[in-house]
Amino acid sequence: MKRHSLDPLSVSPWPAIMAQISEQTGRTFAAQQITPVGGGCINRAYRIQSADQQFFVKLNQAQYLPMFEAEAAGLEEICHAAALHAPQPLGSGCGEDHAWLILEFLDLREQGDDAALGTGLARMHRHTSDKYGWGRDNTIGSSPQINQQTSDWIAFWRQQRLAFQLNLAQANGYGGRLQSLGEQLIDGCPHFFTEPGPRPSLLHGDLWRGNYAFDASGQPVIFDPAIYYGDREADLAMTELFGGFSNDFYAAYRESWPLEAGYRTRKQLYNLYHILNHLNLFGGHYLRQAEAMMARLLAEIR
Repeated sequence: MKRHSLDPLSVSPWPAIMAQISEQTGRTFAAQQITPVGGGCINRAYRIQSADQQFFVKLNQAQYLPMFEAEAAGLEEICHAAALHAPQPLGSGCGEDHAWLILEFLDLREQGDDAALGTGLARMHRHTSDKYGWGRDNTIGSSPQINQQTSDWIAFWRQQRLAFQLNLAQANGYGGRLQSLGEQLIDGCPHFFTEPGPRPSLLHGDLWRGNYAFDASGQPVIFDPAIYYGDREADLAMTELFGGFSNDFYAAYRESWPLEAGYRTRKQLYNLYHILNHLNLFGGHYLRQAEAMMARLLAEIR
């Protein structure tokens, strides 16, 4: 079997992973090849193959098992909505040194049916809950994401998204103007919304260009979610933050479900969450970007 080494001092997770695959599928799985797969910056990823089966495996340190469990639950939620294809999770587990997540392996490519992605996302957003949030917390990148369920969207966004990231920023040494602007913006959040509030839609939660692709038939596949139930505009806003989505995608989404008045302003409020998260993860120029976004939003309501 072709293997790729991990930490030479650690206990190999592969025997336990193969045993779990065998148990879950009801077929003995003996890996013949384990190949690293690039693209991620948080976990190590591998394609594990036997003579007639293959799976996608994510690995990290043992303490990250809850992150993998939440990701598996999020993928199951997306699969249950049956609007867009996502990798089906086979299971997660933990050994002495490593945690892992075992997923369906999909042969993906960058190009495909962009309109189907837009239509499918609108269909997924019609899968709703009676409350905002989700039944468990998860992660956004490697940051904690709190999803306590509530019927108040404005309170959810204020406390569990903006205030949470601002508190992390304070702990990371980003005080002063950032915190002052943040306090003012949190107080002003109600000005950006009209009654009734948005539907609690199923959101991917981290929908940038690196988290979708297409299968061999050109159909869209989404992955690496940070799901919760919230305003669908939050997903659409993030697609615009870093680019990588075509005009066909946006046209198909809007044809399926037109956006509400005020989206052009609210998308800045929603994308601020991701910029604050990037500030906490990466620092650097995200501080000025976050402060500038806050100043523009406050100018809208003064």
